[in-house]
Amino acid sequence: MIETLLAVGIVASLFVGFNIGGSSTGIAWGPPVGAGTIGKTAAAALMTLFVFLGGWTVGRNVMDTLSEGIVTTDLSLSGGVAVLFFIGLGILIANLFGVPVPTSMTTVGAIAGFGLATGTLNYETVTQIITWWIVTPIIGFWVGGVIGRYVYTEVNQRVEIESSDGPLVTLDRTGAVPRPTLGPNTTTSEFGSTLVVLAIGCYMSFSAGASNVPNAAAPLVGGAAGLPENLAIVVATLAIGVGGFTIARRTMESVGGELSDIPLLAALFVMATASTITTALSAIGIPISLVMATVMTIVGIGWGRATRPITFREAVSRDTKHKEIAAGAITAEGMAGEPAEPIGAAEPEPVLNAGDLFNPRAIIKYVSMWIIGPSVSTILAYGFFVLVPGIA
Repeated sequence: MIETLLAVGIVASLFVGFNIGGSSTGIAWGPPVGAGTIGKTAAAALMTLFVFLGGWTVGRNVMDTLSEGIVTTDLSLSGGVAVLFFIGLGILIANLFGVPVPTSMTTVGAIAGFGLATGTLNYETVTQIITWWIVTPIIGFWVGGVIGRYVYTEVNQRVEIESSDGPLVTLDRTGAVPRPTLGPNTTTSEFGSTLVVLAIGCYMSFSAGASNVPNAAAPLVGGAAGLPENLAIVVATLAIGVGGFTIARRTMESVGGELSDIPLLAALFVMATASTITTALSAIGIPISLVMATVMTIVGIGWGRATRPITFREAVSRDTKHKEIAAGAITAEGMAGEPAEPIGAAEPEPVLNAGDLFNPRAIIKYVSMWIIGPSVSTILAYGFFVLVPGIA
């Protein structure tokens, strides 16, 4: 009986990890793939490797919080399987609404529902987690706003990410020992910028592993019949990797709604900022959504770029004195080598529409799912464990 239940739990864990891999790989590698910097297969391989490293190192802190911190008792194997079911249900609901999955929040909600039903909820830990859920979007927005107003335009005038035809690196076989050399059309600048793009993609993959591997693994860790932590991490990583090699191939193409419709340089700022926020919180054991930090950083950079023609005081007070502010300035590409206009001066070129992510309705939809997702998983898990107490 226990072996059968454990097998069901592993299948549920694989399902959760598979879906995480599909969404997270698209977010981490969609922009580089869309820019032709790296192929989908290579991106999935790097995603799997760095997800494992993130889950094996920083992710253990989140694992401890999910498996021991939210409730004051060990989650039984049957209870863990049920929690995984509600996590998967939360992923399905988010997918039906077409919103990136707030997996960490859904996981916390399902475990909190178990705690409420059994009287074992650690309110202090849950309060701390929810506080960070409120603060994180604010941090992402304001960091993005500072980058958009004061950093992005300056860097955009000086840096041009090139992509030439042909291989980036080739082997020079003229000597006794073949040695790598730049491709026939590759410049030193292109080689350096490509390394930066790949490094940030790997960093975001690491961050995704730190925050998401515990979501698929933690419900099966602990208890007399649970999986050992190391094995659970490996199982979750393999599932995320399979998702990266399969369904993520489509999400890497369609992720433009989040990242690839904006310039690659802006996407790199978003990825680096969101990854840093997520990794830092994972290091202190806070289950956090990488999508949350990503979306709000995008909105912040867009707001910062859009409000460059006015002063900071005018932007905050909305006293624009009839100055025209173009929403969606994040999508405006400057020309490398041209001086940036100073703060308060009108942009020399009209900015483009940012699309859905700078649309207030879209923002409301995202924020609503961040509230609805964990709330639904909490309510459903609570109701289930109250009606079927023997499972807990």
